[in-house]
Amino acid sequence: MSITFTILGSGSSLGVPRIDGNFGNCNPKNKKNHRLRCSAILTSKKFNILIDTSPDIRSQFLNNKIRSLNCIFYTHQHADQTHGINDLRYFYLKTRRQIPVYANKATSKFLLNSFEYCFNNTSSFYPPIMKLFNLKKKHTFLKNKIIIKSFDVKHGSINSVCYTINNKIAYASDVSFINKKNYSQIYKLKYFIIDCLREETHPSHYNLDQILSLIKEIKPEITILTNLHNSLDYEKLKKKLPKSVFPAYDGMKLFLN
Repeated sequence: MSITFTILGSGSSLGVPRIDGNFGNCNPKNKKNHRLRCSAILTSKKFNILIDTSPDIRSQFLNNKIRSLNCIFYTHQHADQTHGINDLRYFYLKTRRQIPVYANKATSKFLLNSFEYCFNNTSSFYPPIMKLFNLKKKHTFLKNKIIIKSFDVKHGSINSVCYTINNKIAYASDVSFINKKNYSQIYKLKYFIIDCLREETHPSHYNLDQILSLIKEIKPEITILTNLHNSLDYEKLKKKLPKSVFPAYDGMKLFLN
């Protein structure tokens, strides 16, 4: 079975360009510098699993010709990972099946408080479109052909989630610290997709030097830098990186087979 992991958005919380058209240090002529907010999707012929519902999720689905959705996993509760949730109402209207949602306790609480109508029957006119489940350390789909594992990472003052899929890929889009006790779960994977906001230090995100130091310890085959700030031009950043490290870009596809 062919499984593809697509980075739907690779930009930081305000995207690139900013709402006023500011590209910062990024060359606007390079399409890889046009970055929507972070989300990703795992696709196969029979099953699509979304990670996060960014405010740009509608454009991301249209850009990548995604026509169906089976479930959603959340990394954390911040606006740039959750506020596109309403756009997914269409998939309920299309199938009349509630969409399963998997999230940790803090994110579940935020979703219920902010988007209660998605999960509870608050009006006879709008039935709930999603069903919320507690995030476990391991979830399996399609008779174990897709295995998703999770563990907590620090994202400033809150926890975010790092996901691994089929022991081939790790995805941690918002992270400032990974405890060494979890290194075994991300050691020598084929793909390591990791938050790299900018070159300067930041209280809730890894910076470039921290990532380059980290990958020396966990030794992924290929590292992909995501959640990129408008201070990081794609081509200029790429030239600074080791051969096995690449900047992410919207629509980037990774193959797990």
